[in-house]
Amino acid sequence: MSKPGGTQVRVIAALIMAPAAIAAILLLPTPWLAALAAVVFLTGLWEWLKLAEIDDTLPRTVLLTSNLLLMVLLVWASAGSMVLFQIVTLIGVVWWLLALLWLRYFHFGSDHQTYARVFKLMAGTLAIVPAWAALCLIHASPDNGHRWLFVALAIVWAADSGAYFAGRTFGRHKLAPRISPNKTIEGLLGGLLAGLLVAVAGTYFAGSGTAQLPGVLLVAAFTVLASVVGDLFESLIKRHVGAKDSGNLIPGHGGILDRIDGVLAALPIFALGKEIFGF
Repeated sequence: MSKPGGTQVRVIAALIMAPAAIAAILLLPTPWLAALAAVVFLTGLWEWLKLAEIDDTLPRTVLLTSNLLLMVLLVWASAGSMVLFQIVTLIGVVWWLLALLWLRYFHFGSDHQTYARVFKLMAGTLAIVPAWAALCLIHASPDNGHRWLFVALAIVWAADSGAYFAGRTFGRHKLAPRISPNKTIEGLLGGLLAGLLVAVAGTYFAGSGTAQLPGVLLVAAFTVLASVVGDLFESLIKRHVGAKDSGNLIPGHGGILDRIDGVLAALPIFALGKEIFGF
């Protein structure tokens, strides 16, 4: 019997992971989901630290623990209010806008010097902690917050899959050849279309009506674009160190960071949009 090809392995792994993730989002109370998400995000941070060339286990463990303590402190200081979570989420939005500038200046932080590591370590915290805060903020929101979190993630997943297949089928024009040679403008458009289609269905699934649909679609469009920025930024730091994947934990997908890179940028954008439009 022949071994499954790359696309088959990717699909099989997704079919295994997706039901578990969906069940956790829809069934777990927010504190339990927050704890589970912290484990996943911090695992991604562990891989990020390796890409930032923190090779020794002890320093990586200390840095990882520091980020965990930030999460614990955020929960402790919030005292039942989500204001701090909103502030941290907004910090994440600002960071990803700055990340666009870093993508523009491709070689910044690529010389393996101490200052480059410092910037990448800061970037790791600014990517992981606000995304986790945004996840908690969305899930804890009244009026089907757990469903809205599922919709937010489904938009990113659909956009990722749509971009993958549209790029393979129609891709001709490179999106960011120095950073990620396989990404194309056609793939971006395919991912955007897939994300918007999911947003339409997700609006009704989350209990909102046609009146909220324009706002949801606008937020979904920016969410998809943000997920692309997150994906490109991880590709940037991988190219700086000559890595193909952040790890090999997930067959066909690479590491945890390879799966959540788009989510890290998308969640703060979606959470902010949800707050602005009130859906």
